[in-house]
Amino acid sequence: MTVAEDALSNAPEISVSELSQQLKRTVEDRFGYVRVRGEISGYRGPHSSGHAYFALKDEGAKIDAVVWRGTMGKLKFRPEEGMEVIATGRLTTYPNKSAYQIVVDRLEPAGVGALLAQLEERRKRLTAEGLFDPARKRALPYLPQVVGVVTSPTGAVIRDILHRLAERFPRRVLVWPVRVQGETAATEVAAAIRGFNALTPGGAIPRPDVLIVARGGGSLEDLWGFNEEIVVRAAAESAIPLISAVGHETDTTLIDFASDRRAPTPTAAAEIAVPVRAELIAGVAERGARLRAGTLRALEFRRSELRSAARALPSLETLLQPPRQRLDHAAARLAPALVANAGRHHARFAAAGARLSPAALRHRIALSQERATGLAARLDRAFRAGLERRRDRLGAAAKLAASLGPQAVLERGYALVLGPEGHVVPLAARVAPGMALSLRFADGAIAATADGERAGASPGDGAAARPTGRRPPKPRSEPGTAQDDLFA
Repeated sequence: MTVAEDALSNAPEISVSELSQQLKRTVEDRFGYVRVRGEISGYRGPHSSGHAYFALKDEGAKIDAVVWRGTMGKLKFRPEEGMEVIATGRLTTYPNKSAYQIVVDRLEPAGVGALLAQLEERRKRLTAEGLFDPARKRALPYLPQVVGVVTSPTGAVIRDILHRLAERFPRRVLVWPVRVQGETAATEVAAAIRGFNALTPGGAIPRPDVLIVARGGGSLEDLWGFNEEIVVRAAAESAIPLISAVGHETDTTLIDFASDRRAPTPTAAAEIAVPVRAELIAGVAERGARLRAGTLRALEFRRSELRSAARALPSLETLLQPPRQRLDHAAARLAPALVANAGRHHARFAAAGARLSPAALRHRIALSQERATGLAARLDRAFRAGLERRRDRLGAAAKLAASLGPQAVLERGYALVLGPEGHVVPLAARVAPGMALSLRFADGAIAATADGERAGASPGDGAAARPTGRRPPKPRSEPGTAQDDLFA
């Protein structure tokens, strides 16, 4: 056995756990706190427990990292996949996997340039979606009844806003307390904006007419929560007009582009939200004084015009003289006119009374009776003459109808030939040998059977037998002519 083998065989045996603990103490004692620069890899957000697990890597190596839940709430910005950061923490081991890792106590971007590049990329992407379009911005109410403020309830910002509102125009203020820095700041601010918009108008909690999202100044990392996409989208979707007042005048965050109005400071946001009450009162008083002065000037002008018009008009006595003179003349003519008018009506009444005497009435009645008797005799003669004319015309029409009827034709010796079905057979060409016929005479009908050929047919008979499609014109006849002339 060699010396080395003898030395190893004499070494005390230890368990795996003891070895892991010794390695853990060695690593922690040797390195303690370290600052590691690398790119975040495998970040999927906080675990359900609130802890975050990811890795830091560079071109040649990779180390696991963990951020406990208490530390996540204190971070100034939200970690993202691929972000280059500087992590400060303790190096330790994880015995269950025989791996070492860094427990991060502080995380910061690896330079402002990285954050600015990320900010610019996000700004361009959201601009392309139309979230910063000026056409989306709404006008602020001139005098809101309720002002909603989204900010930290313990900072100086809310005190400045309340003080400025009380100075300018006291309004009812609803404060939605949120964290304005750290891992949960963006989520809380977005939830506050959407919560104010979800309030029902006229409900138990009044819905604000304008919103102020405010925070004091700070570094880019401190204000990073207001660059988060969730906050920008909540501000763009807000149906309530929104004023952003994040940081100082030189600070710019993405919520400033999505809001309806940007204020350089929280105090300026309060000034934008409400007008100055004293100035409004002074303005109203000034306009009231101008209105009164204008009214007095208008009245004086109208009074002056009235006086000028009155001087141009004639006096009251001059205006009344012609009507008064016409009244005197009419009164002088009234008595004679009444007497003359009464005389005319008396004469007309006397003439009418004379016409209404009994002798005159009897004479007029006798004349009327004589005239009525004459008219009755004329009416009787006219009626009898008219009746005689109508009787003569009716008799002539009856004779004409009897002479034109089929019975008169049969009485002159003609017969009507009917086929087997009772139809009239007008032509011999339509009669077949052996066809049953019926011959109708003036005094009755007999049955017959067609037998043999036609006799006495002329060359023209065939043409005459063929139907031409129209009836021959009927010969004109005068009333009272013989029936034989109609069929000659």
